Amino acid sequence: MLAVLHGATVEGVNGLLVAVEVDIASGLPAFATVGLPEAAVRESKDRVKAAVVNSGYSFPARRITVNLAPADVRKSGTGYDLPIALAVLAAGGLFDPAPMRRSLVLGELSLDGGVRPVPGVLPAVLAARDQGLECALVPAANAAEAAVVRGIAVLPVRHLHEAVGHFTGETVIEAAVPRPTATPADGGHEVDFIDVRGQEAAKRALEIAAAGGHNLLMQGPPGSGKTMLARRLPTILPDLGLDESLEISKIYSVAGLTGGRGLINTRPFRAPHHNISDAGLIGGGRVPRPGEVSLAHGGVLFLDELPEFKRHILESLRQPLEDGFVAIARAAGALTFPASFILVAAMNPCPCGYRFSQRHDCNCTPDQVRRYMARLSGPLLDRVDIHIEVPAVPYNDLRGTEPGEPSKTIRRRVAAAWAIQAERYAGRQGASARCNARMTPAQIKSFCRLSDASNRLMETAVERLGLSARAYGRILKLARTIADLDGRPDIEPGHVAEAVQYRRMPARG
Repeated sequence: MLAVLHGATVEGVNGLLVAVEVDIASGLPAFATVGLPEAAVRESKDRVKAAVVNSGYSFPARRITVNLAPADVRKSGTGYDLPIALAVLAAGGLFDPAPMRRSLVLGELSLDGGVRPVPGVLPAVLAARDQGLECALVPAANAAEAAVVRGIAVLPVRHLHEAVGHFTGETVIEAAVPRPTATPADGGHEVDFIDVRGQEAAKRALEIAAAGGHNLLMQGPPGSGKTMLARRLPTILPDLGLDESLEISKIYSVAGLTGGRGLINTRPFRAPHHNISDAGLIGGGRVPRPGEVSLAHGGVLFLDELPEFKRHILESLRQPLEDGFVAIARAAGALTFPASFILVAAMNPCPCGYRFSQRHDCNCTPDQVRRYMARLSGPLLDRVDIHIEVPAVPYNDLRGTEPGEPSKTIRRRVAAAWAIQAERYAGRQGASARCNARMTPAQIKSFCRLSDASNRLMETAVERLGLSARAYGRILKLARTIADLDGRPDIEPGHVAEAVQYRRMPARG
């Protein structure tokens, strides 16, 4: 007898339905799984048999063939346990297999029949909804993330008994209800710019970075507040829209990091350690998974002690910084992960950190400083729009009783600049930009026209500073953002002057 239902796999961050076909025929007892199964899928036969028997059902002592179609797509993970078990029981005559054809089933089985959570449930349920399936049986621990998908009934199951009872009609499973996803008034953050003393220039640079989606590099001695400032950047970014929230939630679902939540409604902040591997930062692995650059999508990626990262790992950041995505090539094909984020990096001016300090002596030799700075390539630094110095905070600022400007006030200005950009790029066919930092050359030409006075200032800056063509374009984007923060339709000389000062590269010797 044949039984068919649907499981799912994930390609990048998108779900792909997999037909789970089980045929039980006469012959010596055997259990064969075909359709390019990985090791975890092949091992499912042992988990399925133990779960079925320990749940009180009879396991067919016949020849069982499990086919996972399409057969040319590699299948991995433990999410096929529950669909295989149900298909085996249906093919064995326990219940009518016909109703299962319109269902998506996901879940790992424990040996006692319990259903454990699996990654990638959200994109799988989205794919099932788009293919017209009627319901999705998912592990109860994954129900919150799956329930955000409208147009399909999401049924949480905790045990094999519940799933069998649903198809026999003996058990009624209540559909999961989406959890509220409203963002708190403070953005849901535990930190705030009101805590930052002094560093007005750095706060201004972070506001510009947030307003236009620009990458930023902070250089300063230890204890000057670089990490403190970086951790507060998400607090001034506008709230996530529904589409952004869904896109970020899909990435975290594939990575298995939803933590039982529904939609992720706060912007990510990722701060990997400098000993991270290539696959950890960019993504990949035997079964490709999102890396930190994708987990930071829509938010902030903070790289502290930037020169301590391996140089080849830093160079791999070039593609996501330019394109907003990561392409991972494997023999079986290429996968694409979203990776549009604001890069915030921090570094010391020398190995000891006190090269320009007036309070501490620097013991680094010129050769040590050159080797330290040589870990950062010119092309990588050229892709960072804003370079700022973060000096040690004076004592008078530390002891001051006047509170700093709160994040919500800065966020209102940033949101106003985002609104200007949304209107600017809306409805333009082929426009890839959603913020000024992502403008194409054609968009720069269209939206960053300079007056004669601004042109003369820019010409002087390019000649004296020896700026590259890329740096020229990035200064124009920065100037456009500064003008947007000021609510000005035209880029004025003052906007260009401020943008130029942010292109000071770290001193190399």
